Amino acid sequence: MRLFLIAGEASGDALGAALMAGLKSLAPGVEFHGVGGPKMAAEGLQSLFPMEELSVMGLVEILPKYLDLKRRLKETAEAVLKLKPDALITIDSPDFCLRVARAVRAANPGQRTIHYVAPTVWAWRPGRAAKMATVIDHVLALFPFEPPYMEAAGMACDFVGHPVVAETRATPEEAEAFRETQSIGPRQPVLLCLPGSRRGEVMRLAPRFEEAIARLRDRVPDLRVILPTVRGVAGVVRDLAARWKVAPLVVETPEDKARAFAAADLALAASGTVSLELAANRVPMVIAHDFNRLTWWMMKRAALIDTVTLVNIVSETRAVPEFLGPACQPGPISHALMALIDDKDARERQFAAMAVTMDRLGAGGEPPGLRAARSVLAHL
Repeated sequence: MRLFLIAGEASGDALGAALMAGLKSLAPGVEFHGVGGPKMAAEGLQSLFPMEELSVMGLVEILPKYLDLKRRLKETAEAVLKLKPDALITIDSPDFCLRVARAVRAANPGQRTIHYVAPTVWAWRPGRAAKMATVIDHVLALFPFEPPYMEAAGMACDFVGHPVVAETRATPEEAEAFRETQSIGPRQPVLLCLPGSRRGEVMRLAPRFEEAIARLRDRVPDLRVILPTVRGVAGVVRDLAARWKVAPLVVETPEDKARAFAAADLALAASGTVSLELAANRVPMVIAHDFNRLTWWMMKRAALIDTVTLVNIVSETRAVPEFLGPACQPGPISHALMALIDDKDARERQFAAMAVTMDRLGAGGEPPGLRAARSVLAHL
């Protein structure tokens, strides 16, 4: 069996790696080809080119890289057509992945296609499902409420669980050891600062996050700040952090990130999957995000829901405060963080929402990577 997988960012790389591990356990001898990051490489994928070239977010942000992305799209589609895999499995990154699927299908209508991560048609642009159905046969969904949307558009769809429920978390002992190693007192408050995993996000959000945290530390003088990052933006994050007044501790390895999450008391984070990681670790949070003005205007017009925070959406609450677009300002963000520190009831509401979220995403069941692998094999 030969499979061609495409992932375009860190979260997709993690999904792809877990899927590959599951497939290897169920179908020994399977071959993997395609585009991915370090986690997929560890499972045996030799990427056509660095995955980070595809990590671009926002309608306007894509324009300067359009020609490079178009060249990589053509290269990827040609590689699929040459290989003739049993399935093309595209993982998230729909702007790139679905264009590859469309190019492949145009040249080879019989190519089996599977997309991992359903488009958020329940949040905005519902027409995407019908458009995707013209080039995708089967969808692996992360959220339990998504299959009906995909099936209505004409695709098969299985809820396979969210990978956050299977992530290894640090123990309290490891968290305590991390605090001691970093000279953090047992009662000293720790804030996680998470300005995103893409360069554009980090450049836009980091200055505002820094200012918000600086204001918070005026009121909480012994506050320690930890700034976890990922390979693709680690250099940028370290350069920015070196100039911050709050002198954050930058951590990059998965082990240190897990320990930092376990040791944290609260977090300020960009919107995205990270809210689920924080929920899995029971870290109270404030979500803040901003976009290019045109991107924000278009998203605002197309939005079908009043929150972007996944914990709020899955738990059907609004326990997590968020500051989006023009509201993403240091003052209000700082006040919201301080309120989390002061208000036990607000923290308890978040803890309750987190518990519901983890339960609905499949906590305690078969690992999502294995469930996804079973679904793939069932639809070949």
